[in-house]
Amino acid sequence: MTDEHTAPDGGLSGEAQAVLDEIDEKGVDFLRLQFTDILGTVKNVAIPASQAEKAFTEGIYFDGSSIEGFVRIQESDMRLKPDPSTFAVLPWRDGRSARLMCDVIDTSTGEPFTGDPRYVLKQVLARAEEMGYQVNAAPEPEFFLFEEDEDGRATTNTADHGGYFDVAPKDLASDVRRDIIYGLESMGFEMEASHHEVAEGQHEINFKYDDALSTADNVATFRMVVRAIAAQHDLHATFMPKPIPRINGSGMHTHMSLFTEDGENAFHDESDEFDLSDTAHSFLAGILEHAPALAAVTNPTVNSYKRLVPGYEAPVYVAWSDRNRSALIRKPAARVPAASRIEARFPDPSCNPYLAFAALIHAGLDGIEQGLDAPDPIRENIYEFDESMREERGITTLPSNLGEALDALEADEVVQEALGAHVYEKFVEAKSHEYDEFRVDVSQWELDQYLETF
Repeated sequence: MTDEHTAPDGGLSGEAQAVLDEIDEKGVDFLRLQFTDILGTVKNVAIPASQAEKAFTEGIYFDGSSIEGFVRIQESDMRLKPDPSTFAVLPWRDGRSARLMCDVIDTSTGEPFTGDPRYVLKQVLARAEEMGYQVNAAPEPEFFLFEEDEDGRATTNTADHGGYFDVAPKDLASDVRRDIIYGLESMGFEMEASHHEVAEGQHEINFKYDDALSTADNVATFRMVVRAIAAQHDLHATFMPKPIPRINGSGMHTHMSLFTEDGENAFHDESDEFDLSDTAHSFLAGILEHAPALAAVTNPTVNSYKRLVPGYEAPVYVAWSDRNRSALIRKPAARVPAASRIEARFPDPSCNPYLAFAALIHAGLDGIEQGLDAPDPIRENIYEFDESMREERGITTLPSNLGEALDALEADEVVQEALGAHVYEKFVEAKSHEYDEFRVDVSQWELDQYLETF
């Protein structure tokens, strides 16, 4: 069995051999071969470093029937094919482990497994490449740090009392963020900024943009590293969108741009009032066109819609702006042409980054192919509009709950196409079950409100 990690003479490719050399040089003991299920949960198979060559030449087999959204028991044999470009030593204090992101192979065909979220994103990026574009992405994942109880279980007691951009002593978690940044830098992440967010206990760490596939890999690893280093400080890190009611939730604002084959930013046009090209206008129009269905993928939990309500800085209105943050998409200021981009502000960090990026990019490319015209930007604060003003300006809203988002997804063939038939079916099945479980549950709020009243 051979693949691109095997040289024509049967030996390892240069990239795979370089990983083996680095394993020896850095004294790595174990490799974590990682992938995600359709919900975005990182899974891994740990192997001794001595098995690295076998992993590259033969792959590592696992039971896919136990993974959410993968295959049935009678189709369970899957193979992991590690991507050597993703090798990074994990910043743990004990032992020397490294991660390799993997593609999942269907052993019955020897082809990529269509239910692998990484494959889904690769397919969309291949479409972009056919159109002459490379896609860059830069997410801004936010998270909360909470104290643990005496049994090590997460509470919702915040680890600090800071606010937006606060410093110590209010921002008592600055040391945790520092350790997270050091750890990520040791793995090759290029960090850009970190700060305390608006809510108590809420934080944001930003890393530099990269191609969309590498960025999705990095988001999956970022969440794992943040949780692990927080645990070393006896804290629990959560990317749950809205863990505390009536305060700001956590988003994952995602910056995107397209570059041409000759390295030019396809989103930049200095003759445009907003420095955006026709390509950029059509791309963002595509996202606006498919926003209700996209929400099922970019905001995929019941809890996601507790964040997407007016009044807490989360965007709920299907519009774009070059100035304010109340719109779904913002055009950030850019110092140089290469930095021209759009920012989708509605995704949250509970999403599967591969599927979310795939859906957003595919919708944007659809806008380009259709030659969609973006509506005029909204420069006022949409939160201050009443319903009649929104109707007059043609501003609709995102779905108000996961059930509505799934309905929108089931009516949108473009976003379905982005996910592929297998992932679409399994995703809707899993999320419909989640929403049904939520609908039949009785919350503490309902008990407090009604139990003694009626």
